[in-house]
Amino acid sequence: MDTPVEGRSLDFIREIVAAHVNEKRYPEGIVTRFPPEPNGYLHIGHAKSICLNFGIAVDYQGRCNLRMDDTNPAKEEVEYVQSITGDVKWLIAGWAEGRLGLKDVEPFFTSDYFDQLYAYAEALIVKGRAYVCDLNPEETEIYRGTPDKPGKDSPFRCRSVAENSELFRRMKAGEFPNGARTLRARIDMASPNIWLRDPILYRIRHAAHHHTGSVWCIYPMYDFAHCLSDYIEGITHSICTLEFDVHRPLYDWILNALDLPKPLPRQYEFARLNMTYTLMSKRRLLELVKEGLVSGWDDPRLPTISGMRRRGYPAAAIRDFCRRIGVGKVENTIDLSLLEFCVREELNRTAPRVMVVLDPIKAVIDNYPEGSIEELDAVNNPEDPSAGSRKIPFGRELFIEAADFREEASKDFFRLTPGREVRLRYAYFLKCERVIKDADGRIVELRCTYDPATRGGNSPDGRKVKATIHWVSALRAVEVEVRLYDKLFTTADPSDVPEGVDYRANLNPMSLNIVPQAKAEPSLASGESGRVYQFERRGYFCVDVSSREGKKVFNRTVTLKDELAKIEGRGVPRS
Repeated sequence: MDTPVEGRSLDFIREIVAAHVNEKRYPEGIVTRFPPEPNGYLHIGHAKSICLNFGIAVDYQGRCNLRMDDTNPAKEEVEYVQSITGDVKWLIAGWAEGRLGLKDVEPFFTSDYFDQLYAYAEALIVKGRAYVCDLNPEETEIYRGTPDKPGKDSPFRCRSVAENSELFRRMKAGEFPNGARTLRARIDMASPNIWLRDPILYRIRHAAHHHTGSVWCIYPMYDFAHCLSDYIEGITHSICTLEFDVHRPLYDWILNALDLPKPLPRQYEFARLNMTYTLMSKRRLLELVKEGLVSGWDDPRLPTISGMRRRGYPAAAIRDFCRRIGVGKVENTIDLSLLEFCVREELNRTAPRVMVVLDPIKAVIDNYPEGSIEELDAVNNPEDPSAGSRKIPFGRELFIEAADFREEASKDFFRLTPGREVRLRYAYFLKCERVIKDADGRIVELRCTYDPATRGGNSPDGRKVKATIHWVSALRAVEVEVRLYDKLFTTADPSDVPEGVDYRANLNPMSLNIVPQAKAEPSLASGESGRVYQFERRGYFCVDVSSREGKKVFNRTVTLKDELAKIEGRGVPRS
């Protein structure tokens, strides 16, 4: 991201921050935070928040904290803490990390503040602003009222300070079962804002915590812990998505009710990311994982950061996407194609080119010397001269794409047909002379000739060919598995289903197509996990973590926009 100094227009949140910087409201500097709950893996929506919060810290030479909002032990796990930390480090490495002077990004934990939060709760009790309530969850909901009907006071609202203090201490000591009592703020049961109707601040939950173990059996609610954690960490701008707009009065009430020394953090809301063909609900994503409808949280079809990283999306492309969609206050839906565009733009600059044949058919060059292999020069990336070149083997027997040959061609098909020449990428002109078929009439081999005077792809006599096709040497090819990923859902809004129909009905049965024995040039035998290549004329593909010695696995990251896709559809190999 560019800084404001470099002339980029400001979004409304940065305008607020810039004004505060100019008026020197926060002499200790701007401090933001990214506070996910560790109850699942991060997704592309979280990436927008990460880029916003760390981006503001970068722009204004401030600080951004990664904080685990871990107040619900029933749903939170160490696995999620580790995945979140790894995703954030990956997304900001070399961008925010370096410019903020961070050698590493280690998380803060709300649970580290449990002693302080308990003390703040006691202070509210002493001030007469919190009380222990014995209503069970169902009764509490009934007493709360509805948005158009005021609530009514709990019968326990008028307990004395001494009684409330004693009961809260006994809650902490573990004397009561789950749900028996809560600590509630004493605000206004008739408030038009339902979140101010004596909200629960603490509940009893006898459950081990991933970070604190069995030390606690009472846990603070999000609204209580969040604002005070911000205060403890010195956060200046607490940036949330729009659904927390109605929570802001409670955020401010808690901070002001405690008479805390200034400055206090302030909450600001922005529109969250919605994207076509995608679900952003962690609950829905968890269902897909637990039901085995995807291979795990890092399945390349999921919008999780882990899944996108495994698919081969570069961190820089995700950051560019977040920059392009901007920050606003109106909910809208971004087309998935914009994210794919950003991925293509980045990989076009950085990915080395290689040749891989997904649906091979053998072509034998009758006039090429038997047993001879020559090394041809191939450019690694025409967009990056510093990427250099590599040697690729060429011999008498080649594999070409089956889709690049037709016995009878239509007028808009310019690739290989009997009697026609094509250019072999980096190599020679090739002409098909005859077709060999098996007993069932299936093509098993093409018998061809080449023009040795056309090495490098040009003819000294000036004759032209209309198509260039890719290939690999049959003798030197390595076998690889290729996974062709497509959209996980068939509809732009997967949750838009008729009443009584489950969203899973919109799952795309063709979201994964596996090519078990594609033929690749030998340089791919040593590709390391996570490396992304452009398979010429096919798309971008990433070495999967499941690859092993002698069997590389590649995930399709994103397709190319080319004539092959227009003519042959999605370019899926023959069944």
